[in-house]
Amino acid sequence: MTERSPFFSQAEPPSLQEQTYIVLQRSADRLQARFAKWLKTSGLSPTQYNALRILRGAGEQGLPCREIGERMITRDPDITRLVDRLAKRGLVLRSHDKKDRRVVRAAITKAGLEQLKQLDAPLREFLRGLLGHMDDGRLRQLIDLLENVALEQPPAEESCP
Repeated sequence: MTERSPFFSQAEPPSLQEQTYIVLQRSADRLQARFAKWLKTSGLSPTQYNALRILRGAGEQGLPCREIGERMITRDPDITRLVDRLAKRGLVLRSHDKKDRRVVRAAITKAGLEQLKQLDAPLREFLRGLLGHMDDGRLRQLIDLLENVALEQPPAEESCP
């Protein structure tokens, strides 16, 4: 952060840690807003897209709702409702686990796979436009830095005073 940063106009700038946190949050929010706007034409929210992407990677066996929640980019407190909405649209199939009937599994349908397939190339192009101003070296460096931030955090219950 330089003193020219448009994010900090206070007489005494916040700590470097606070500046970093604020810039991360603002950047993530702006990227997410642009992605949500782009994705809106497909009739999906970013959360729905993420769940479908996770289920595509899981294959035909699908995943329990709990595992979908663990793999989500952003927390969603009600994965069951999210899966229900996708199932109503025919993009996901819900079933009870054969070993434990209390566990609900979700698997992507052919319609869900087709919707993702139609988005794959346009999404690559959208992301190229969003982040294409950065060369591969800077993108790899950014990934490394952000992974370090995420991986070095204590569990949430331990980080609260």
